[in-house]
Amino acid sequence: MGHMTPTAPPSAVAPTDDLRAAATEALHALTGRPDAVFHDGQLEAISALVEHRQRALVVQRTGWGKSAVYFLATLLLRRQGAGPTVLVSPLLALMRDQVAAAARAGVRAVAINSANAHQWDDITAKLRADEIDVLLVSPERLNNPKFRDEQMPTLIARMGLLVVDEAHCISDWGHDFRPDYRRLAELIRSLPDGVPVLATTATANARVVADVEEQLTVTPESPVFTIRGSLARASLRLGVLTLPDARARLGWLLNHLGELPGSGIIYTLTVSAAEDTARLLRDAGHAVRAYTGRTDTDEREQLEQQLKGNELKALVATSALGMGFDKPDLGFVVHVGAPSSPVAYYQQIGRAGRATDNADVLLLPGREDREIWQYFANASMPSEDRASAVLGNLERDRAFSTVALEGLVDIKRSTLELLLKVLDVDGAVKRVAGGWVATGQPWTYDAERYARVAEARRAEQDSMIRYEQATTCRMQMLQQDLDDPTAEPCGRCDICAGTWFPSDVSSDAASGAATALDKVGVEIPPRAQWPSGMDKLSVPAKGKIGPAEQVGTGRAVARLTDLGWGGTLRALFAADVPDAPVPDSLMQGCIRALRDWPWEQRPTGVVAMPSRSRPLLVASIAAELARIGRLEHLGTLDRAGGQPRGDGATNSAYRLAGLWDSFVVGPELSESLARTSGPVLLVDDLVDSRWSVTVAGRVLRRAGADSVLPFALAVVA
Repeated sequence: MGHMTPTAPPSAVAPTDDLRAAATEALHALTGRPDAVFHDGQLEAISALVEHRQRALVVQRTGWGKSAVYFLATLLLRRQGAGPTVLVSPLLALMRDQVAAAARAGVRAVAINSANAHQWDDITAKLRADEIDVLLVSPERLNNPKFRDEQMPTLIARMGLLVVDEAHCISDWGHDFRPDYRRLAELIRSLPDGVPVLATTATANARVVADVEEQLTVTPESPVFTIRGSLARASLRLGVLTLPDARARLGWLLNHLGELPGSGIIYTLTVSAAEDTARLLRDAGHAVRAYTGRTDTDEREQLEQQLKGNELKALVATSALGMGFDKPDLGFVVHVGAPSSPVAYYQQIGRAGRATDNADVLLLPGREDREIWQYFANASMPSEDRASAVLGNLERDRAFSTVALEGLVDIKRSTLELLLKVLDVDGAVKRVAGGWVATGQPWTYDAERYARVAEARRAEQDSMIRYEQATTCRMQMLQQDLDDPTAEPCGRCDICAGTWFPSDVSSDAASGAATALDKVGVEIPPRAQWPSGMDKLSVPAKGKIGPAEQVGTGRAVARLTDLGWGGTLRALFAADVPDAPVPDSLMQGCIRALRDWPWEQRPTGVVAMPSRSRPLLVASIAAELARIGRLEHLGTLDRAGGQPRGDGATNSAYRLAGLWDSFVVGPELSESLARTSGPVLLVDDLVDSRWSVTVAGRVLRRAGADSVLPFALAVVA
């Protein structure tokens, strides 16, 4: 039974005998068990919603039964004549599981999301006919202009209950803050009197709880009823194993994955790490697949079902597989690299052991973790300069698409989309059919708020390091980080009961991991189309890149984020490392990448890019490749005008504008090209947006090169 700490008087939610009987009968139907009983706090939460029409916040561990509260409350409210429940859920995986669970309870639930657009008209008709009990929507859907303007007013007027699942997303302080969630506070304020609201989460510390309570509160006279249960997970056995490098961590997985109980999840911090790890384990005979933000929707659903059916030993996943994935008998969670906060870590390990007595949780931290944390932290925080640039270019009576805005402001697409959502929630911009418009409302950058959030993030990172180095109970530490007043030693983790996991890595496994990590060769796909809006930046480029100006598919030795060569490359490209000729070990990687390149025609010549930061490095690679490959060293492209106009630009339009007239084929290179037929190898040190090699390749093609094949040490991915 979970510990319950309500913040409203117990009498305010004490269930009547009639409600207890009706709710118990519905619980038996939901679970399929005539002996099922409510967990401590479930019936009280249902009473708060059904009998007292309150605003309620439930903070309970994964597996406690938060979904039972809102499904049963919906069933009882509908019997009283209430309208449908609107359930805001963040992920497609969550929606699929919840729709299935609702059907078991006799609740008619449907989801509106990007994957079932062909069903929207039918769903709308069923809503009008009152044939839907629960409508599941994503927070992003709430701001879809058509849904917001045509369906939300009717839903608000008829809504019987609003449920906000994963409610920590509302809060700046939550580990998975999403701007779209913040507009829920506005929706809550717009609800008619007497419409109950339920917010649920398994991962909220006291600061997040206070923030969510504030956004749920309408008047001081109507306080939020909050239930906070113990977050201890008695089924989980926690441990941390610190190994010297990526080779040892992957070697450990090769040795011991098969010994872990049942099937589970292996979490990584980056997409490339997930793909590399999955490939290594699969090549060694383990039934694993990668699951990342690059995995398309249909494949995600297929992979989830394969894991649930125990057809896979593990999914190797990024945080894309997170909230809402429900496999009650998940036997283990292993992290190759630590999340940036104990709260996020608790959320991910909460996938395991929900309906089993035992599940194993092991963290294999990496030396590069802090570096990765900082990268993601910087990418997610809006800046005042960027916000001002967006507002300065938007108009009140003309909509700009995100693509069109990219041609006006120097902001990368993903960052721009996040920033627009923040400005939308703050009331400065509005999403309409065709894009975004300014509202004309005054807006001030809340520097103090973002500074507080950044400081909180740093504190969470420090807490994660303390967890890794713990000398006291690990579960207790996680509970304390979530401000759980019931925190106490678990008696099961490696600190409480001693090391429960093997720490050895066999020489064969280490060798196998080393071989996999030593693999070279990453494709550099060619750019096929110029960015939109280039005419606004005085660049005569539009539409598809013509075949006579396009580069071919290129190759790099590795990605900067790779588990293997990534460390070597990151060290080479560090800001404090001086320019120098290519090291012999890295040159061997270049040779191997070229040897394995499945080109249609072998290159006949080599051209070096005019690197500003590492000319010695690039020149030495080009010279060595020409010598070893017996290719003609054609020379180096020249730079025109010194620094490119868009130096430091971040989005495609501005990068291209800055590079457009930066490269020139000088007289000597022109003569060399005239003497050479066949593909030309275009050598660079680092490829990020691919616009440099695209523009340079175009210049070479226009100067007579038959084809251009980009080659680089690293790609940023």
